[in-house]
Amino acid sequence: MPQTIRRAVIPAAGLGSRLLPLTKATPKEMLPVGAAPVIEHTVRELVDSGITDITIVVSGNKTLIQQHFQPDPVLAAQLRADGKEDQARAVEEITDLARRGHITYLHQYGPYGNGTPVLVAARSFGDEPVLVLWPDDVFVSTVPRAQQLIDAHQATGAPVLALMPMDPAESHRYGVPVVDHDHGDGLLRITGLMEKPKPEDAPSHYAAIGGYVITAGIVDELRRITDRWHEHQQGEVYLTAAINTYAAHHPTYGKVIDGTWYDTGTPADYLRAQFAHALAHPDYGPLLRAMASPAGN
Repeated sequence: MPQTIRRAVIPAAGLGSRLLPLTKATPKEMLPVGAAPVIEHTVRELVDSGITDITIVVSGNKTLIQQHFQPDPVLAAQLRADGKEDQARAVEEITDLARRGHITYLHQYGPYGNGTPVLVAARSFGDEPVLVLWPDDVFVSTVPRAQQLIDAHQATGAPVLALMPMDPAESHRYGVPVVDHDHGDGLLRITGLMEKPKPEDAPSHYAAIGGYVITAGIVDELRRITDRWHEHQQGEVYLTAAINTYAAHHPTYGKVIDGTWYDTGTPADYLRAQFAHALAHPDYGPLLRAMASPAGN
């Protein structure tokens, strides 16, 4: 039987350059979607999926992330003294979330690229399978995306990528999987990834949209890529490159996620996520709809 997944990595050391100047002082992971920063949505998804060890890989300017999740008994006491019990409980609940997820922090070092933070955290993995989720994604689904990925790994014992159906005209924005076999129920055997192909070259109508179960074999590929980088000092270390190489010779799967994905990495996508969250809120949704109606003009 495949090992139970209990660990997860959240790479959170990026510059957020696509959202500048908004992210000049505020990490993109701390931008709010609803009443919570986007990274809190990711942590909740992991904890709700049974993950008990979360490593957040940060850079030197990301101290606000640690501050958000650390205990603040002084603030909670002041809120209670002011008669704000609901707010005090909300502050304490964030701390409890971090405790249940057993959040630890590591500082990123090494070559540029999204594979590097995974290697930074990998020294504590051993041979365990690990979830990797980006901190600027929000998924709305009945079953958390992380749980869907865990279930797919339990069924296959192999690495798993989160996939969504894709408009072929949008293929230039995504990594597109090479599908070898459709096992049904959204589980696809894949043999590789083509990075941002032209529509006419896209090997399938699915996009890899963030969220992975990686295994020791993927980490080994990342190490080999990093060793080559140190020899030549060129390019970047990408997780998808390691997955692509591994999938060519070993069983690897994609799981089509049942839910709605919101990326917050660009201004337009961030606004889309904000509005979708607000429209689904029982109090804010009616207000926004009223503003959009002719009577609200």
